[in-house]
Amino acid sequence: MMLELNSVSKSFAGLTALSDVSLDVAAGEIKAVIGPNGAGKTTLFNVITGLFPAKSGDIVIKGESITGLSADKIARKGLARTFQHPHLFDTLDLLENVMVGRHYRTKADTFACGLRLPWARREEEEIRDAAMQHLEFVGLGGKSDRRPSELPLGELRYLELARALATEPEIILLDEPAAGLNDNETDGFRDLLFKVRERGTTLLVIEHHMKFVMEVSDSIAVLNFGAKIADGRPTEIQNSPDVIAAYLGTDGDDD
Repeated sequence: MMLELNSVSKSFAGLTALSDVSLDVAAGEIKAVIGPNGAGKTTLFNVITGLFPAKSGDIVIKGESITGLSADKIARKGLARTFQHPHLFDTLDLLENVMVGRHYRTKADTFACGLRLPWARREEEEIRDAAMQHLEFVGLGGKSDRRPSELPLGELRYLELARALATEPEIILLDEPAAGLNDNETDGFRDLLFKVRERGTTLLVIEHHMKFVMEVSDSIAVLNFGAKIADGRPTEIQNSPDVIAAYLGTDGDDD
């Protein structure tokens, strides 16, 4: 199993954001987490990535607990993340933004870079070449010298994914990747995620776009008021009375 959450809870000032959530993500799977606004989805991501500490429970990557580790140490375990609102550096071009994703895997320090030592220069060239490969993979190779502010939202999503891939992750957490995209952009991003999975990368996706979720996901977990209320294949989730009730505010019956 790539990622396991075992009875994870989190609260803020007495308000429960996550309540005893258990979740499994298999290696090579695309798993979605859905739920109404305020269900705890983003808090779940923040706890997994170490931004917030869990109140209780355990989080495991490839059989090793990461509970209590800092965000940078968790990233070194092979986990990367994108955000609902792209977090990019507009003072850097696209290539440099992707190169940033490699920073914690580099050996050269400020001293070595400042002296332009031969091995440090070689490492920088390797990073630059790898970053360009990631840009080409997501279809942005021809725009490597542009700034993020020059791109439409759909391409910013691609850029964030390229930067995440530059960390050489084994699992990527994507927060609302289809938000704000038109139908063509959404379809393109769906196809790109399939290509990422073919490379052996596991994906955990928060998303409100139900058509996108149903098309891209191998399995779906549903949160409501911080608790998991369903977990299964897309067709199972579509027909779950608990899920229907959570989204529609009904008991799922016709009466």
